[in-house]
Amino acid sequence: MKKQILLAFSVSAGFAAQAGDTTDVAKPKAVSAVATTAPKEGEDTGKFTFSGYLDFYYLGNFNNPIDRMNTGVNGSARAFDQRAGQFQLGIVQAKASYTSEKVDAVMDLAFGNNADLGNYGNTVSLNSGAATSTALAIKQAYLTLKATSKLSFTAGQFGTHIGYEVIDAPVNYNYSLSNLFNNGPFYHLGVKAQYAISDKASLMVGLVNNIDRSFDNNRAKGFIAQLALIPVSGWNIYLNTAISNEANVRTKPDAAVGTDTTGTYSIFDLTTTYQITPKFFLGLNAAYGSQTGGYQQLNPYATGTYVDKSTSWGGVAIYSNYAVSDKFGLGARYEVFDNTGGARALVAADGTGVSVNSVTITGNITTGNGHVLLKPEFRVDSYSKNKFINGDGKLTKSQTTLGMAAIFKF
Repeated sequence: MKKQILLAFSVSAGFAAQAGDTTDVAKPKAVSAVATTAPKEGEDTGKFTFSGYLDFYYLGNFNNPIDRMNTGVNGSARAFDQRAGQFQLGIVQAKASYTSEKVDAVMDLAFGNNADLGNYGNTVSLNSGAATSTALAIKQAYLTLKATSKLSFTAGQFGTHIGYEVIDAPVNYNYSLSNLFNNGPFYHLGVKAQYAISDKASLMVGLVNNIDRSFDNNRAKGFIAQLALIPVSGWNIYLNTAISNEANVRTKPDAAVGTDTTGTYSIFDLTTTYQITPKFFLGLNAAYGSQTGGYQQLNPYATGTYVDKSTSWGGVAIYSNYAVSDKFGLGARYEVFDNTGGARALVAADGTGVSVNSVTITGNITTGNGHVLLKPEFRVDSYSKNKFINGDGKLTKSQTTLGMAAIFKF
């Protein structure tokens, strides 16, 4: 359901946080007390684990679009589950993890259409020589050094702490991804520190290259932070932010070589979940973002278009799900996303800013000894302006999809 949030303490079952590391945690089995031998000094007590998943979907579109896409005119209506009326693979993931008393490491590789879309900032065409096509397969690759029982440091490429959902299909309750998730961020490349203030509070701060990119387009570094709280058992609160200068060094015509200091990107995010009963779960994600100046231009010698006023976007998504049995559950998501300022990629058919209301109802069926998830899903997106072209070639403000996803995990 959510993005990986690297915390120094455990979160409640059923919650994982947006685009990141999402290892399933099994309940420990009861074992008899046995005599143990203390490890010798310098002895490696670490353990490797291997996990992964694949997902497959079919979504029918009631608009019957000629291009068989769910993205609408000017794209962006669906950032990942894009194809309409076509059988599609989403992601094939292979993940290796190592954990020990002093160090953890994750090598998380992903392949397929959604993997490429999620790693759009790693493509070779964006900056010749800065990345190769193999960089698209690196979903996460990081190591964590545990300085003390409360303090640790992480370096590498890791999924963002921002938001509720992740790109990993087995973790989200809904299969299609929210507009809040689609508008990012997805991942960061940099360093961060995590400190457990208590068993109910944790703080993370870090420096990263920028937003959703393996290489930086200027000399500035972005700042990320998260405060995680557990007020009472079953209730988790995450206060998140990412602030970065995303402007090209010369997007403003008179900007000196270096960093265009007038270019800013910021997002402030609240994610909270509450396990009301063993069967009933509630979640909420709210975010507000703004940006000024150019955004991630690639050519340091081009002037490009410069926006000298701040533009913003924001949204709220409410989640609920109910476990009818240990094999079947039903969940709903209602979301409002406002990009009327045109700051992000989600725009109307005429290219101007737009807002959208989305309702998603998803079933969760568990079978195959817990390895297979089937997710039938119904979704309606209603825009404030025309966004889609139906099969008759007419513009319309809404889109309805119905389909099924099948997910195998191990």
